[in-house]
Amino acid sequence: MPELMRLHADQAAAVLAFELANRGYFAASVSDRGDDFFDRFTDRYGASLAEQESGGCAFYLLVDEDGSVLGRFNLYDLADGTATLGYRVAEQAAGRGVATATVRALCGIATARHGLHTLRAATSHENAASRKVLTKAGFVPVGPAAPADLGGKSGTWYQRDLRP
Repeated sequence: MPELMRLHADQAAAVLAFELANRGYFAASVSDRGDDFFDRFTDRYGASLAEQESGGCAFYLLVDEDGSVLGRFNLYDLADGTATLGYRVAEQAAGRGVATATVRALCGIATARHGLHTLRAATSHENAASRKVLTKAGFVPVGPAAPADLGGKSGTWYQRDLRP
């Protein structure tokens, strides 16, 4: 049974393997991270851990029983009870409801652990799978997302109120 866990320093190799193994798959639906991301991965990973420690973001991994990463689920820009959600799921786990179930679980964690009451997420018009995940997880469209929000693509912002 996969487990959703907070990002830790000792997971860097597994995260890099996940990103490399799925690079082409991700690039088909979201902007490619570029070679610089991989060339400077260790520095970026350390910066992410520092940002998480400061409380500005919360990074989570969905880890399979064998220790491999099945997905990344991130809460960015935590402030005033709100955050932006970003996620990516490995090709091998896609289409099985993993992303939807994990986004739902993260909504509970966002409230209980981080005191959040609103999550926002943007997805491109071309990314039908992401739109489906957000809708099934209780998010509703709230307006257009500019290309600057989505790595050069147009899309839609979605929002979910986490209050009961």
